[in-house]
Amino acid sequence: MPILVDRNTRVITQGITGSAGQFHTTKCLAYGTQMVGGVTPGKGGLEDENGLPVFDTVAKAVEETGATASMIFVPPPFAADAILEAADAGITLAICITEHVPVLDMMRVKATLAAKFPHCTLLGPNCPGVITPGVDGAKPGSEEAGCKIGIMPGYIHVPAEKAPTGKAVGIISRSGTLTYEAVWQTANRGLGQSTCVGIGGDPVRGLNFVDLLGMFQEDEQTDGIVMIGEIGGTDEETAAAFIKKSVTKPVTAFIAGRTAPPGRRMGHAGAIISGGEGGAESKLDALRAAGCSVAESPADLGSTMAAALGL
Repeated sequence: MPILVDRNTRVITQGITGSAGQFHTTKCLAYGTQMVGGVTPGKGGLEDENGLPVFDTVAKAVEETGATASMIFVPPPFAADAILEAADAGITLAICITEHVPVLDMMRVKATLAAKFPHCTLLGPNCPGVITPGVDGAKPGSEEAGCKIGIMPGYIHVPAEKAPTGKAVGIISRSGTLTYEAVWQTANRGLGQSTCVGIGGDPVRGLNFVDLLGMFQEDEQTDGIVMIGEIGGTDEETAAAFIKKSVTKPVTAFIAGRTAPPGRRMGHAGAIISGGEGGAESKLDALRAAGCSVAESPADLGSTMAAALGL
């Protein structure tokens, strides 16, 4: 079984009538995701360009459609409240694509979710989303359908059951672009993907490496794991300790930002080295010590994973 989402997941879009929300709702629906509606306050009773119903509140959308997941394309000042509205309405998976969400807002969201809405799992913000691959263009909910919630290009993914080698990998990444690179390279090596998750590059976010490593370890469909980190913070060192203790499947790791000049801020808000922590070499040393196969370049992700699986 895949993790987080599958062909039966029913999804709404918060911010469905905005340009980004509408564009990606259409793409997800075309991929085969069960997109069942959307939310824009003040526009309840309308339909989007796909004929999906639009509701004023998430609660009403959940009541009418049975949605369990939400894809959030709400502007940064309102994204935190959108996440909490989804949780309060019973959504069990909130995926916040929005970037530039204030850190203080996310600290409030994390505390509130833990205290009041433990049923709701948060992915993001500032992330590409999650995909459990299916056949691109399959009828939503059909046997061949997968579930794409986010902005990733669906067509490059290979369903686990259609992998030429008979093996599939789970992918976890702080970088959206490198997630797609890992997918493309593993697919070209004959590997499928069980589920691919972009956790985002913000310093305060939902699901982290350890959460997802544990899920992939328990997933029978996942034969190996690709983990893509970057400079800044200590999440990769924490993940390495967890891998050493609890993960028995092959793990291929890559750390972006090894050539970043000292003191330079690179890319994501979380990619900041401070206090002597967060450098690439300390992360790589920890991952090697945990038994991971380390890709020296993004171009080596597919070959390193294939070798770790004995292919």
